[in-house]
Amino acid sequence: MFSFRGDAHKIFLTLKEQRDIQSNKELKETAEIKTFYESLDSEVLQLTQYRMIKERNGMGIIPVFVTSIPWLLFLFSSKIQDVLFKDGSLLWAIFGSVYLTILTISAIFHFKGKAWGAFHIEMIKDILTERERNR
Repeated sequence: MFSFRGDAHKIFLTLKEQRDIQSNKELKETAEIKTFYESLDSEVLQLTQYRMIKERNGMGIIPVFVTSIPWLLFLFSSKIQDVLFKDGSLLWAIFGSVYLTILTISAIFHFKGKAWGAFHIEMIKDILTERERNR
């Protein structure tokens, strides 16, 4: 099942096609995470939430890395051109491929990390809110 709409739509399509929704792997994983967080006391959950917010906000180093590399290369551009664009050398293609691969992988990890952080933070918030309501 291929879709450009992202993981949320893929989960919707998977659930729509399944007869037994309780056997869905993603929902089982989510339920296990929620059950674990519900087993922790509120103070530990609050501390965990703070730590996760710190980690989510600290993920900003990857975009800094991605945007700083071209500036670093720009500083040494004449020397890099001498090395990469020698007569008939394919070093520029290798360098470009490696750079774009690292850039792509870094961006993917960045956004997946932010998504997982938001997922856990929202779940913890919901549990803490529910506990406050039930007091």
